[in-house]
Amino acid sequence: MHGDPATIRRILTELGDTWAVVGLSGNRARAAYGVAEVLQRYGKRVVPVHPKAETVHGEKGYASLADIPFEIDVVDVFVNSDLAGQVADEAVKAGAKALWLQLGVIDEAAAERSRAAGLDVVMDRCPAIEIPRLG
Repeated sequence: MHGDPATIRRILTELGDTWAVVGLSGNRARAAYGVAEVLQRYGKRVVPVHPKAETVHGEKGYASLADIPFEIDVVDVFVNSDLAGQVADEAVKAGAKALWLQLGVIDEAAAERSRAAGLDVVMDRCPAIEIPRLG
């Protein structure tokens, strides 16, 4: 299950508004940049996570999830599928409530490990597409 409607709704409306966006940098050409903008428009706090640790959309960036000194509700993953497992494990360690793997980011084992650790998981979906559908 890549993201049933109830899980998608719960992540977007109930789990909290602090989203760590892994792969978000100041590069406007990347999908993460536009998706983060949409999330902000819907009231989410978007925290950039990227090796460059750039400030994006007015939010200070961090080099890794472990470097973020406050609670994260959702980890939104914009990295290649082969890196997604490592990010998923870091999300569990960071105490996130949910893991969202973007369109094209697929790692069934990582999704299963994250679910087993108690996180809600959505895979191969985009929150910028799903959030306006909530009405």
